[in-house]
Amino acid sequence: MISVQNISHSFGSWVALRNISLELTEKRIAIIGANGGGKSTLARMLNGLLVPDQGHVLVNGINTKLKPIEARRHVGFIFSDADSQIIMPTVQEDVALGLRWKKLKKEVVHAEVLQILKRFNLHKHADHPAHSLSGGQKQMLALASVLVTDPKILICDEPTTLLDFHNVNVFVKTIRNLEQQVILLTHQLEIIEDFDRVLVVDQGQIYFDGAPAEAVKQYKTLVESRLADFEQESAA
Repeated sequence: MISVQNISHSFGSWVALRNISLELTEKRIAIIGANGGGKSTLARMLNGLLVPDQGHVLVNGINTKLKPIEARRHVGFIFSDADSQIIMPTVQEDVALGLRWKKLKKEVVHAEVLQILKRFNLHKHADHPAHSLSGGQKQMLALASVLVTDPKILICDEPTTLLDFHNVNVFVKTIRNLEQQVILLTHQLEIIEDFDRVLVVDQGQIYFDGAPAEAVKQYKTLVESRLADFEQESAA
């Protein structure tokens, strides 16, 4: 569980988050909102990639300010561009990298890597250059490389942005079946209709927090209102 306690954060003069408090307990949570509204800043707070200027984030009771590395071992993070997450030359080396801190024997690492590659249908590509994979395969590799570390929580920051229709559906079906709690940031509103909870983030605050259908309705109304204001100002 992640507890967000009255956090605020700024980048220079831009206030990215303002006094946000949340208890994130549901298994499937989506975060939606316009670009620049604070979604990604909030997501990076949830596993200690960023720490708040004010307030605290607790990951299973671990304060991300005091123990960021320990907190990140509980929370895996998937970025929108899988290429930015692939580090090692081959597929199996990239997955194995996440196990280095456990100091396991070679044969144990090999067995765990092979097991998760089979799980995501990447075992036939184990020795292939990681960056030669297709876009969908790269995102599954990024997912495998995170899940091999056995996090309790998975945060996905717009992971389907660069994927085609088929691979969007493959990725979404995969995360629906995970044991981990999943927190998904997305602009693709149709893929979150069965989530347990949806947060609408706007101008650094929680604009709405509730069921998917109502959240999407509130977000669309907000966007339409902003568009009407823009058109009115343009016509003046």
